[in-house]
Parts: sequence; structure tokens; C-alpha cells
Amino acid sequence: MPAFTPPPLPSDDKRWKIVNGTMRKNGFARHALIETLHTVQSSFGYLDDDAIRFVALTLRVPLSQAYGVVTFYHYFSLKPPGKHTMTICQGTACYIKGADKLIDAAEKHLGIPQGQTTKNGQISLMTARCVGACSRAPVVLSDGEVAGEMSGEQMIEQLERWAVE
Repeated sequence: MPAFTPPPLPSDDKRWKIVNGTMRKNGFARHALIETLHTVQSSFGYLDDDAIRFVALTLRVPLSQAYGVVTFYHYFSLKPPGKHTMTICQGTACYIKGADKLIDAAEKHLGIPQGQTTKNGQISLMTARCVGACSRAPVVLSDGEVAGEMSGEQMIEQLERWAVE
């Protein structure tokens, strides 16, 4: 059997070299599917159809399996993220201290449900199972920055600052 020759990269974008490196490191093996998809997501911010097809083809995984993984795990996104991302922790400590009220307030203020991005692409509203800052509950991540003991007013102020950028 001849040695496997991977398909050419989808474009000259340097981020594809990072993705290719992940696959090469794993010998272009099927078991590298999740790790490779994580690399695509962290490199591009989301997984589009072309990226999923390229990864499936390169790792010789059925396209249905690649889509199954992408749609099963909540970490993966099929849409580009907003310019800013607010992530509200839903861990037990945060929930007890009012995370559900923060989520409701953010959804109302932005006019979108959690897991979505505003129509103008400015803000994505996400939730997380736990961010590991339980002693500071309730916790909100604003573009990855942890803010503890978050009040609804503080959160809305942050959303309003982002909205006027």
C-alpha cells in the first residue's frame, strides 16, 4: 500500500499550517479528529463547512462522523464569534449566587438567547459549565477576562461599552 499523501491545504492562510501540524504530529490518524477540530476552532474561531470537509478528508474520517463530533460537543461553533464574547458561568456556586438571573438579563438586553451572536456581529453570549473560579461566584468572562461577584448592573454596563465600539 502506498504511503498516505494528505490533500493540499485549503488556502495559503498560515493558520492552516498550524492545523496541518496537529494532523501531521498524529500521523494523519483518525483518532486525531477532536484534537484537529480544536486546533481549527482555536485558529479560526469557528468551524465552517470547508474546514470540516478538509479535516475529514485529510484524516480519512467519514464526513458524517466529523459533523457528528462538531454538533455533539458544545465547545465547537459553526458560526463566527462576535467581536466580543461574554461567557456566564453556570457552575453550582455561580448558579446558587444568581447566574440564571445574569443570563436572563443578558438575553433580554441583547435580544438573543445564550449561544448566539447579535445580528451586528458585535457580541456573542455564551455559557460555561464551570470556569473554576467558584469562590468569586457569580463569575462572568468578558473576552476571556474573569470578573467575579458580578452584578447584573456591572454586566449590563460591560455589554453597553461593547455596543458603542
